[in-house]
Amino acid sequence: MNNFSFERVYQSKKSRARVGKIHTPHGIIDTPNFVAVGTNATLKAVDSHIINDIDLQLMFCNTYHLMLQPGAKTIAKAGGLHKFTNRNKPIITDSGGFQVFSLAYGTVNDELKSRGKKKHDGSVLKITEEGVLFRSYRNGDKVLLTPETSVEAQKQLGADIIIPFDELPPYHIDKRLLIKSLHRTHRWEKRSLDTHLKNRNNQAMYSVIHGGIDKDLRKLSCEYLTNLDFDGFAIGGSLGKTHQEMFEMLTHTMPFIPTEKPNHLLGIGDLKSLQTCIELGVDTFDSSHPTRCARHGLLFTSEGNKKIIHSSNKENFEPIDKNCSCYVCKHFTLAYLHHLYKAKEMTGYTLATIHNLQFMVDLMANYRQKILDGKL
Repeated sequence: MNNFSFERVYQSKKSRARVGKIHTPHGIIDTPNFVAVGTNATLKAVDSHIINDIDLQLMFCNTYHLMLQPGAKTIAKAGGLHKFTNRNKPIITDSGGFQVFSLAYGTVNDELKSRGKKKHDGSVLKITEEGVLFRSYRNGDKVLLTPETSVEAQKQLGADIIIPFDELPPYHIDKRLLIKSLHRTHRWEKRSLDTHLKNRNNQAMYSVIHGGIDKDLRKLSCEYLTNLDFDGFAIGGSLGKTHQEMFEMLTHTMPFIPTEKPNHLLGIGDLKSLQTCIELGVDTFDSSHPTRCARHGLLFTSEGNKKIIHSSNKENFEPIDKNCSCYVCKHFTLAYLHHLYKAKEMTGYTLATIHNLQFMVDLMANYRQKILDGKL
């Protein structure tokens, strides 16, 4: 049984931008769309009832972190992620592959600054053909993550869309090692797919296209993975050091990705990237950027970003954005949020997160309408 499908609604005549619908067991995802990141099965500072009201159609959860706490088996006993979190809309989980990168190098920005030098904290013990041996950051236990165990955990979590196990090599990597990593990732993805197909569990699996910013390797990855029985395609790995490098990589890569299936750009969701990526044909984006900005007091508005702690907001009794109809803009003022941040009250983080997420939901709806109107 497979209740997953992709419906192409409209193809732009001006670019590769398109409007579509991803049908899943827990509802429809309109594309293009933004996917908020809830690493530990929650978006920081808000609960599932709130994000259901915002109509955030897809949420991203992290398999590695959930395997360590509370454990995939515990979530399975609860009835899966949807029942455990009381979320009634679609969920996507990653494979844990990003942790191969982040535990070894830190954040993407950390790796770029250190020019590919690994951390020396012993988090990643060994990477072999079998998989990756980690040391748990929670209790120090050794954890072996393989294509098979990653998929089995994602089966227990029960997300609508799951990701095969892959390795994210750093931006600063010798081409010989990049090629070696790419072929191993392809083998891991094939093993992941084989495990998935033994028990689809009413879940879809996206492949992850790799190759860094090397055009030949991106093409090779597309050619290999598009010939396998994946339900969609994610674009992962190092996406470039600058926006321009990413745009050039996508310009080259997107024509090799079949248009009859959905695609997803992993880890990108900043405002500067969205329109160009949509015009290049990207369907969905995930990022913690809007929620992280909210916690740091940076609010998105139709007139540009606002820093809530700026002194000009102390006695500003207007909403965050007069053009926004979110719960926060209807009920609270900039002055009140300014006070909450100055007082370090947690409610301030919650209200700012609600607003930024609603901004993203509305922004993507606006992009969809622009495509339908022939403007993109």
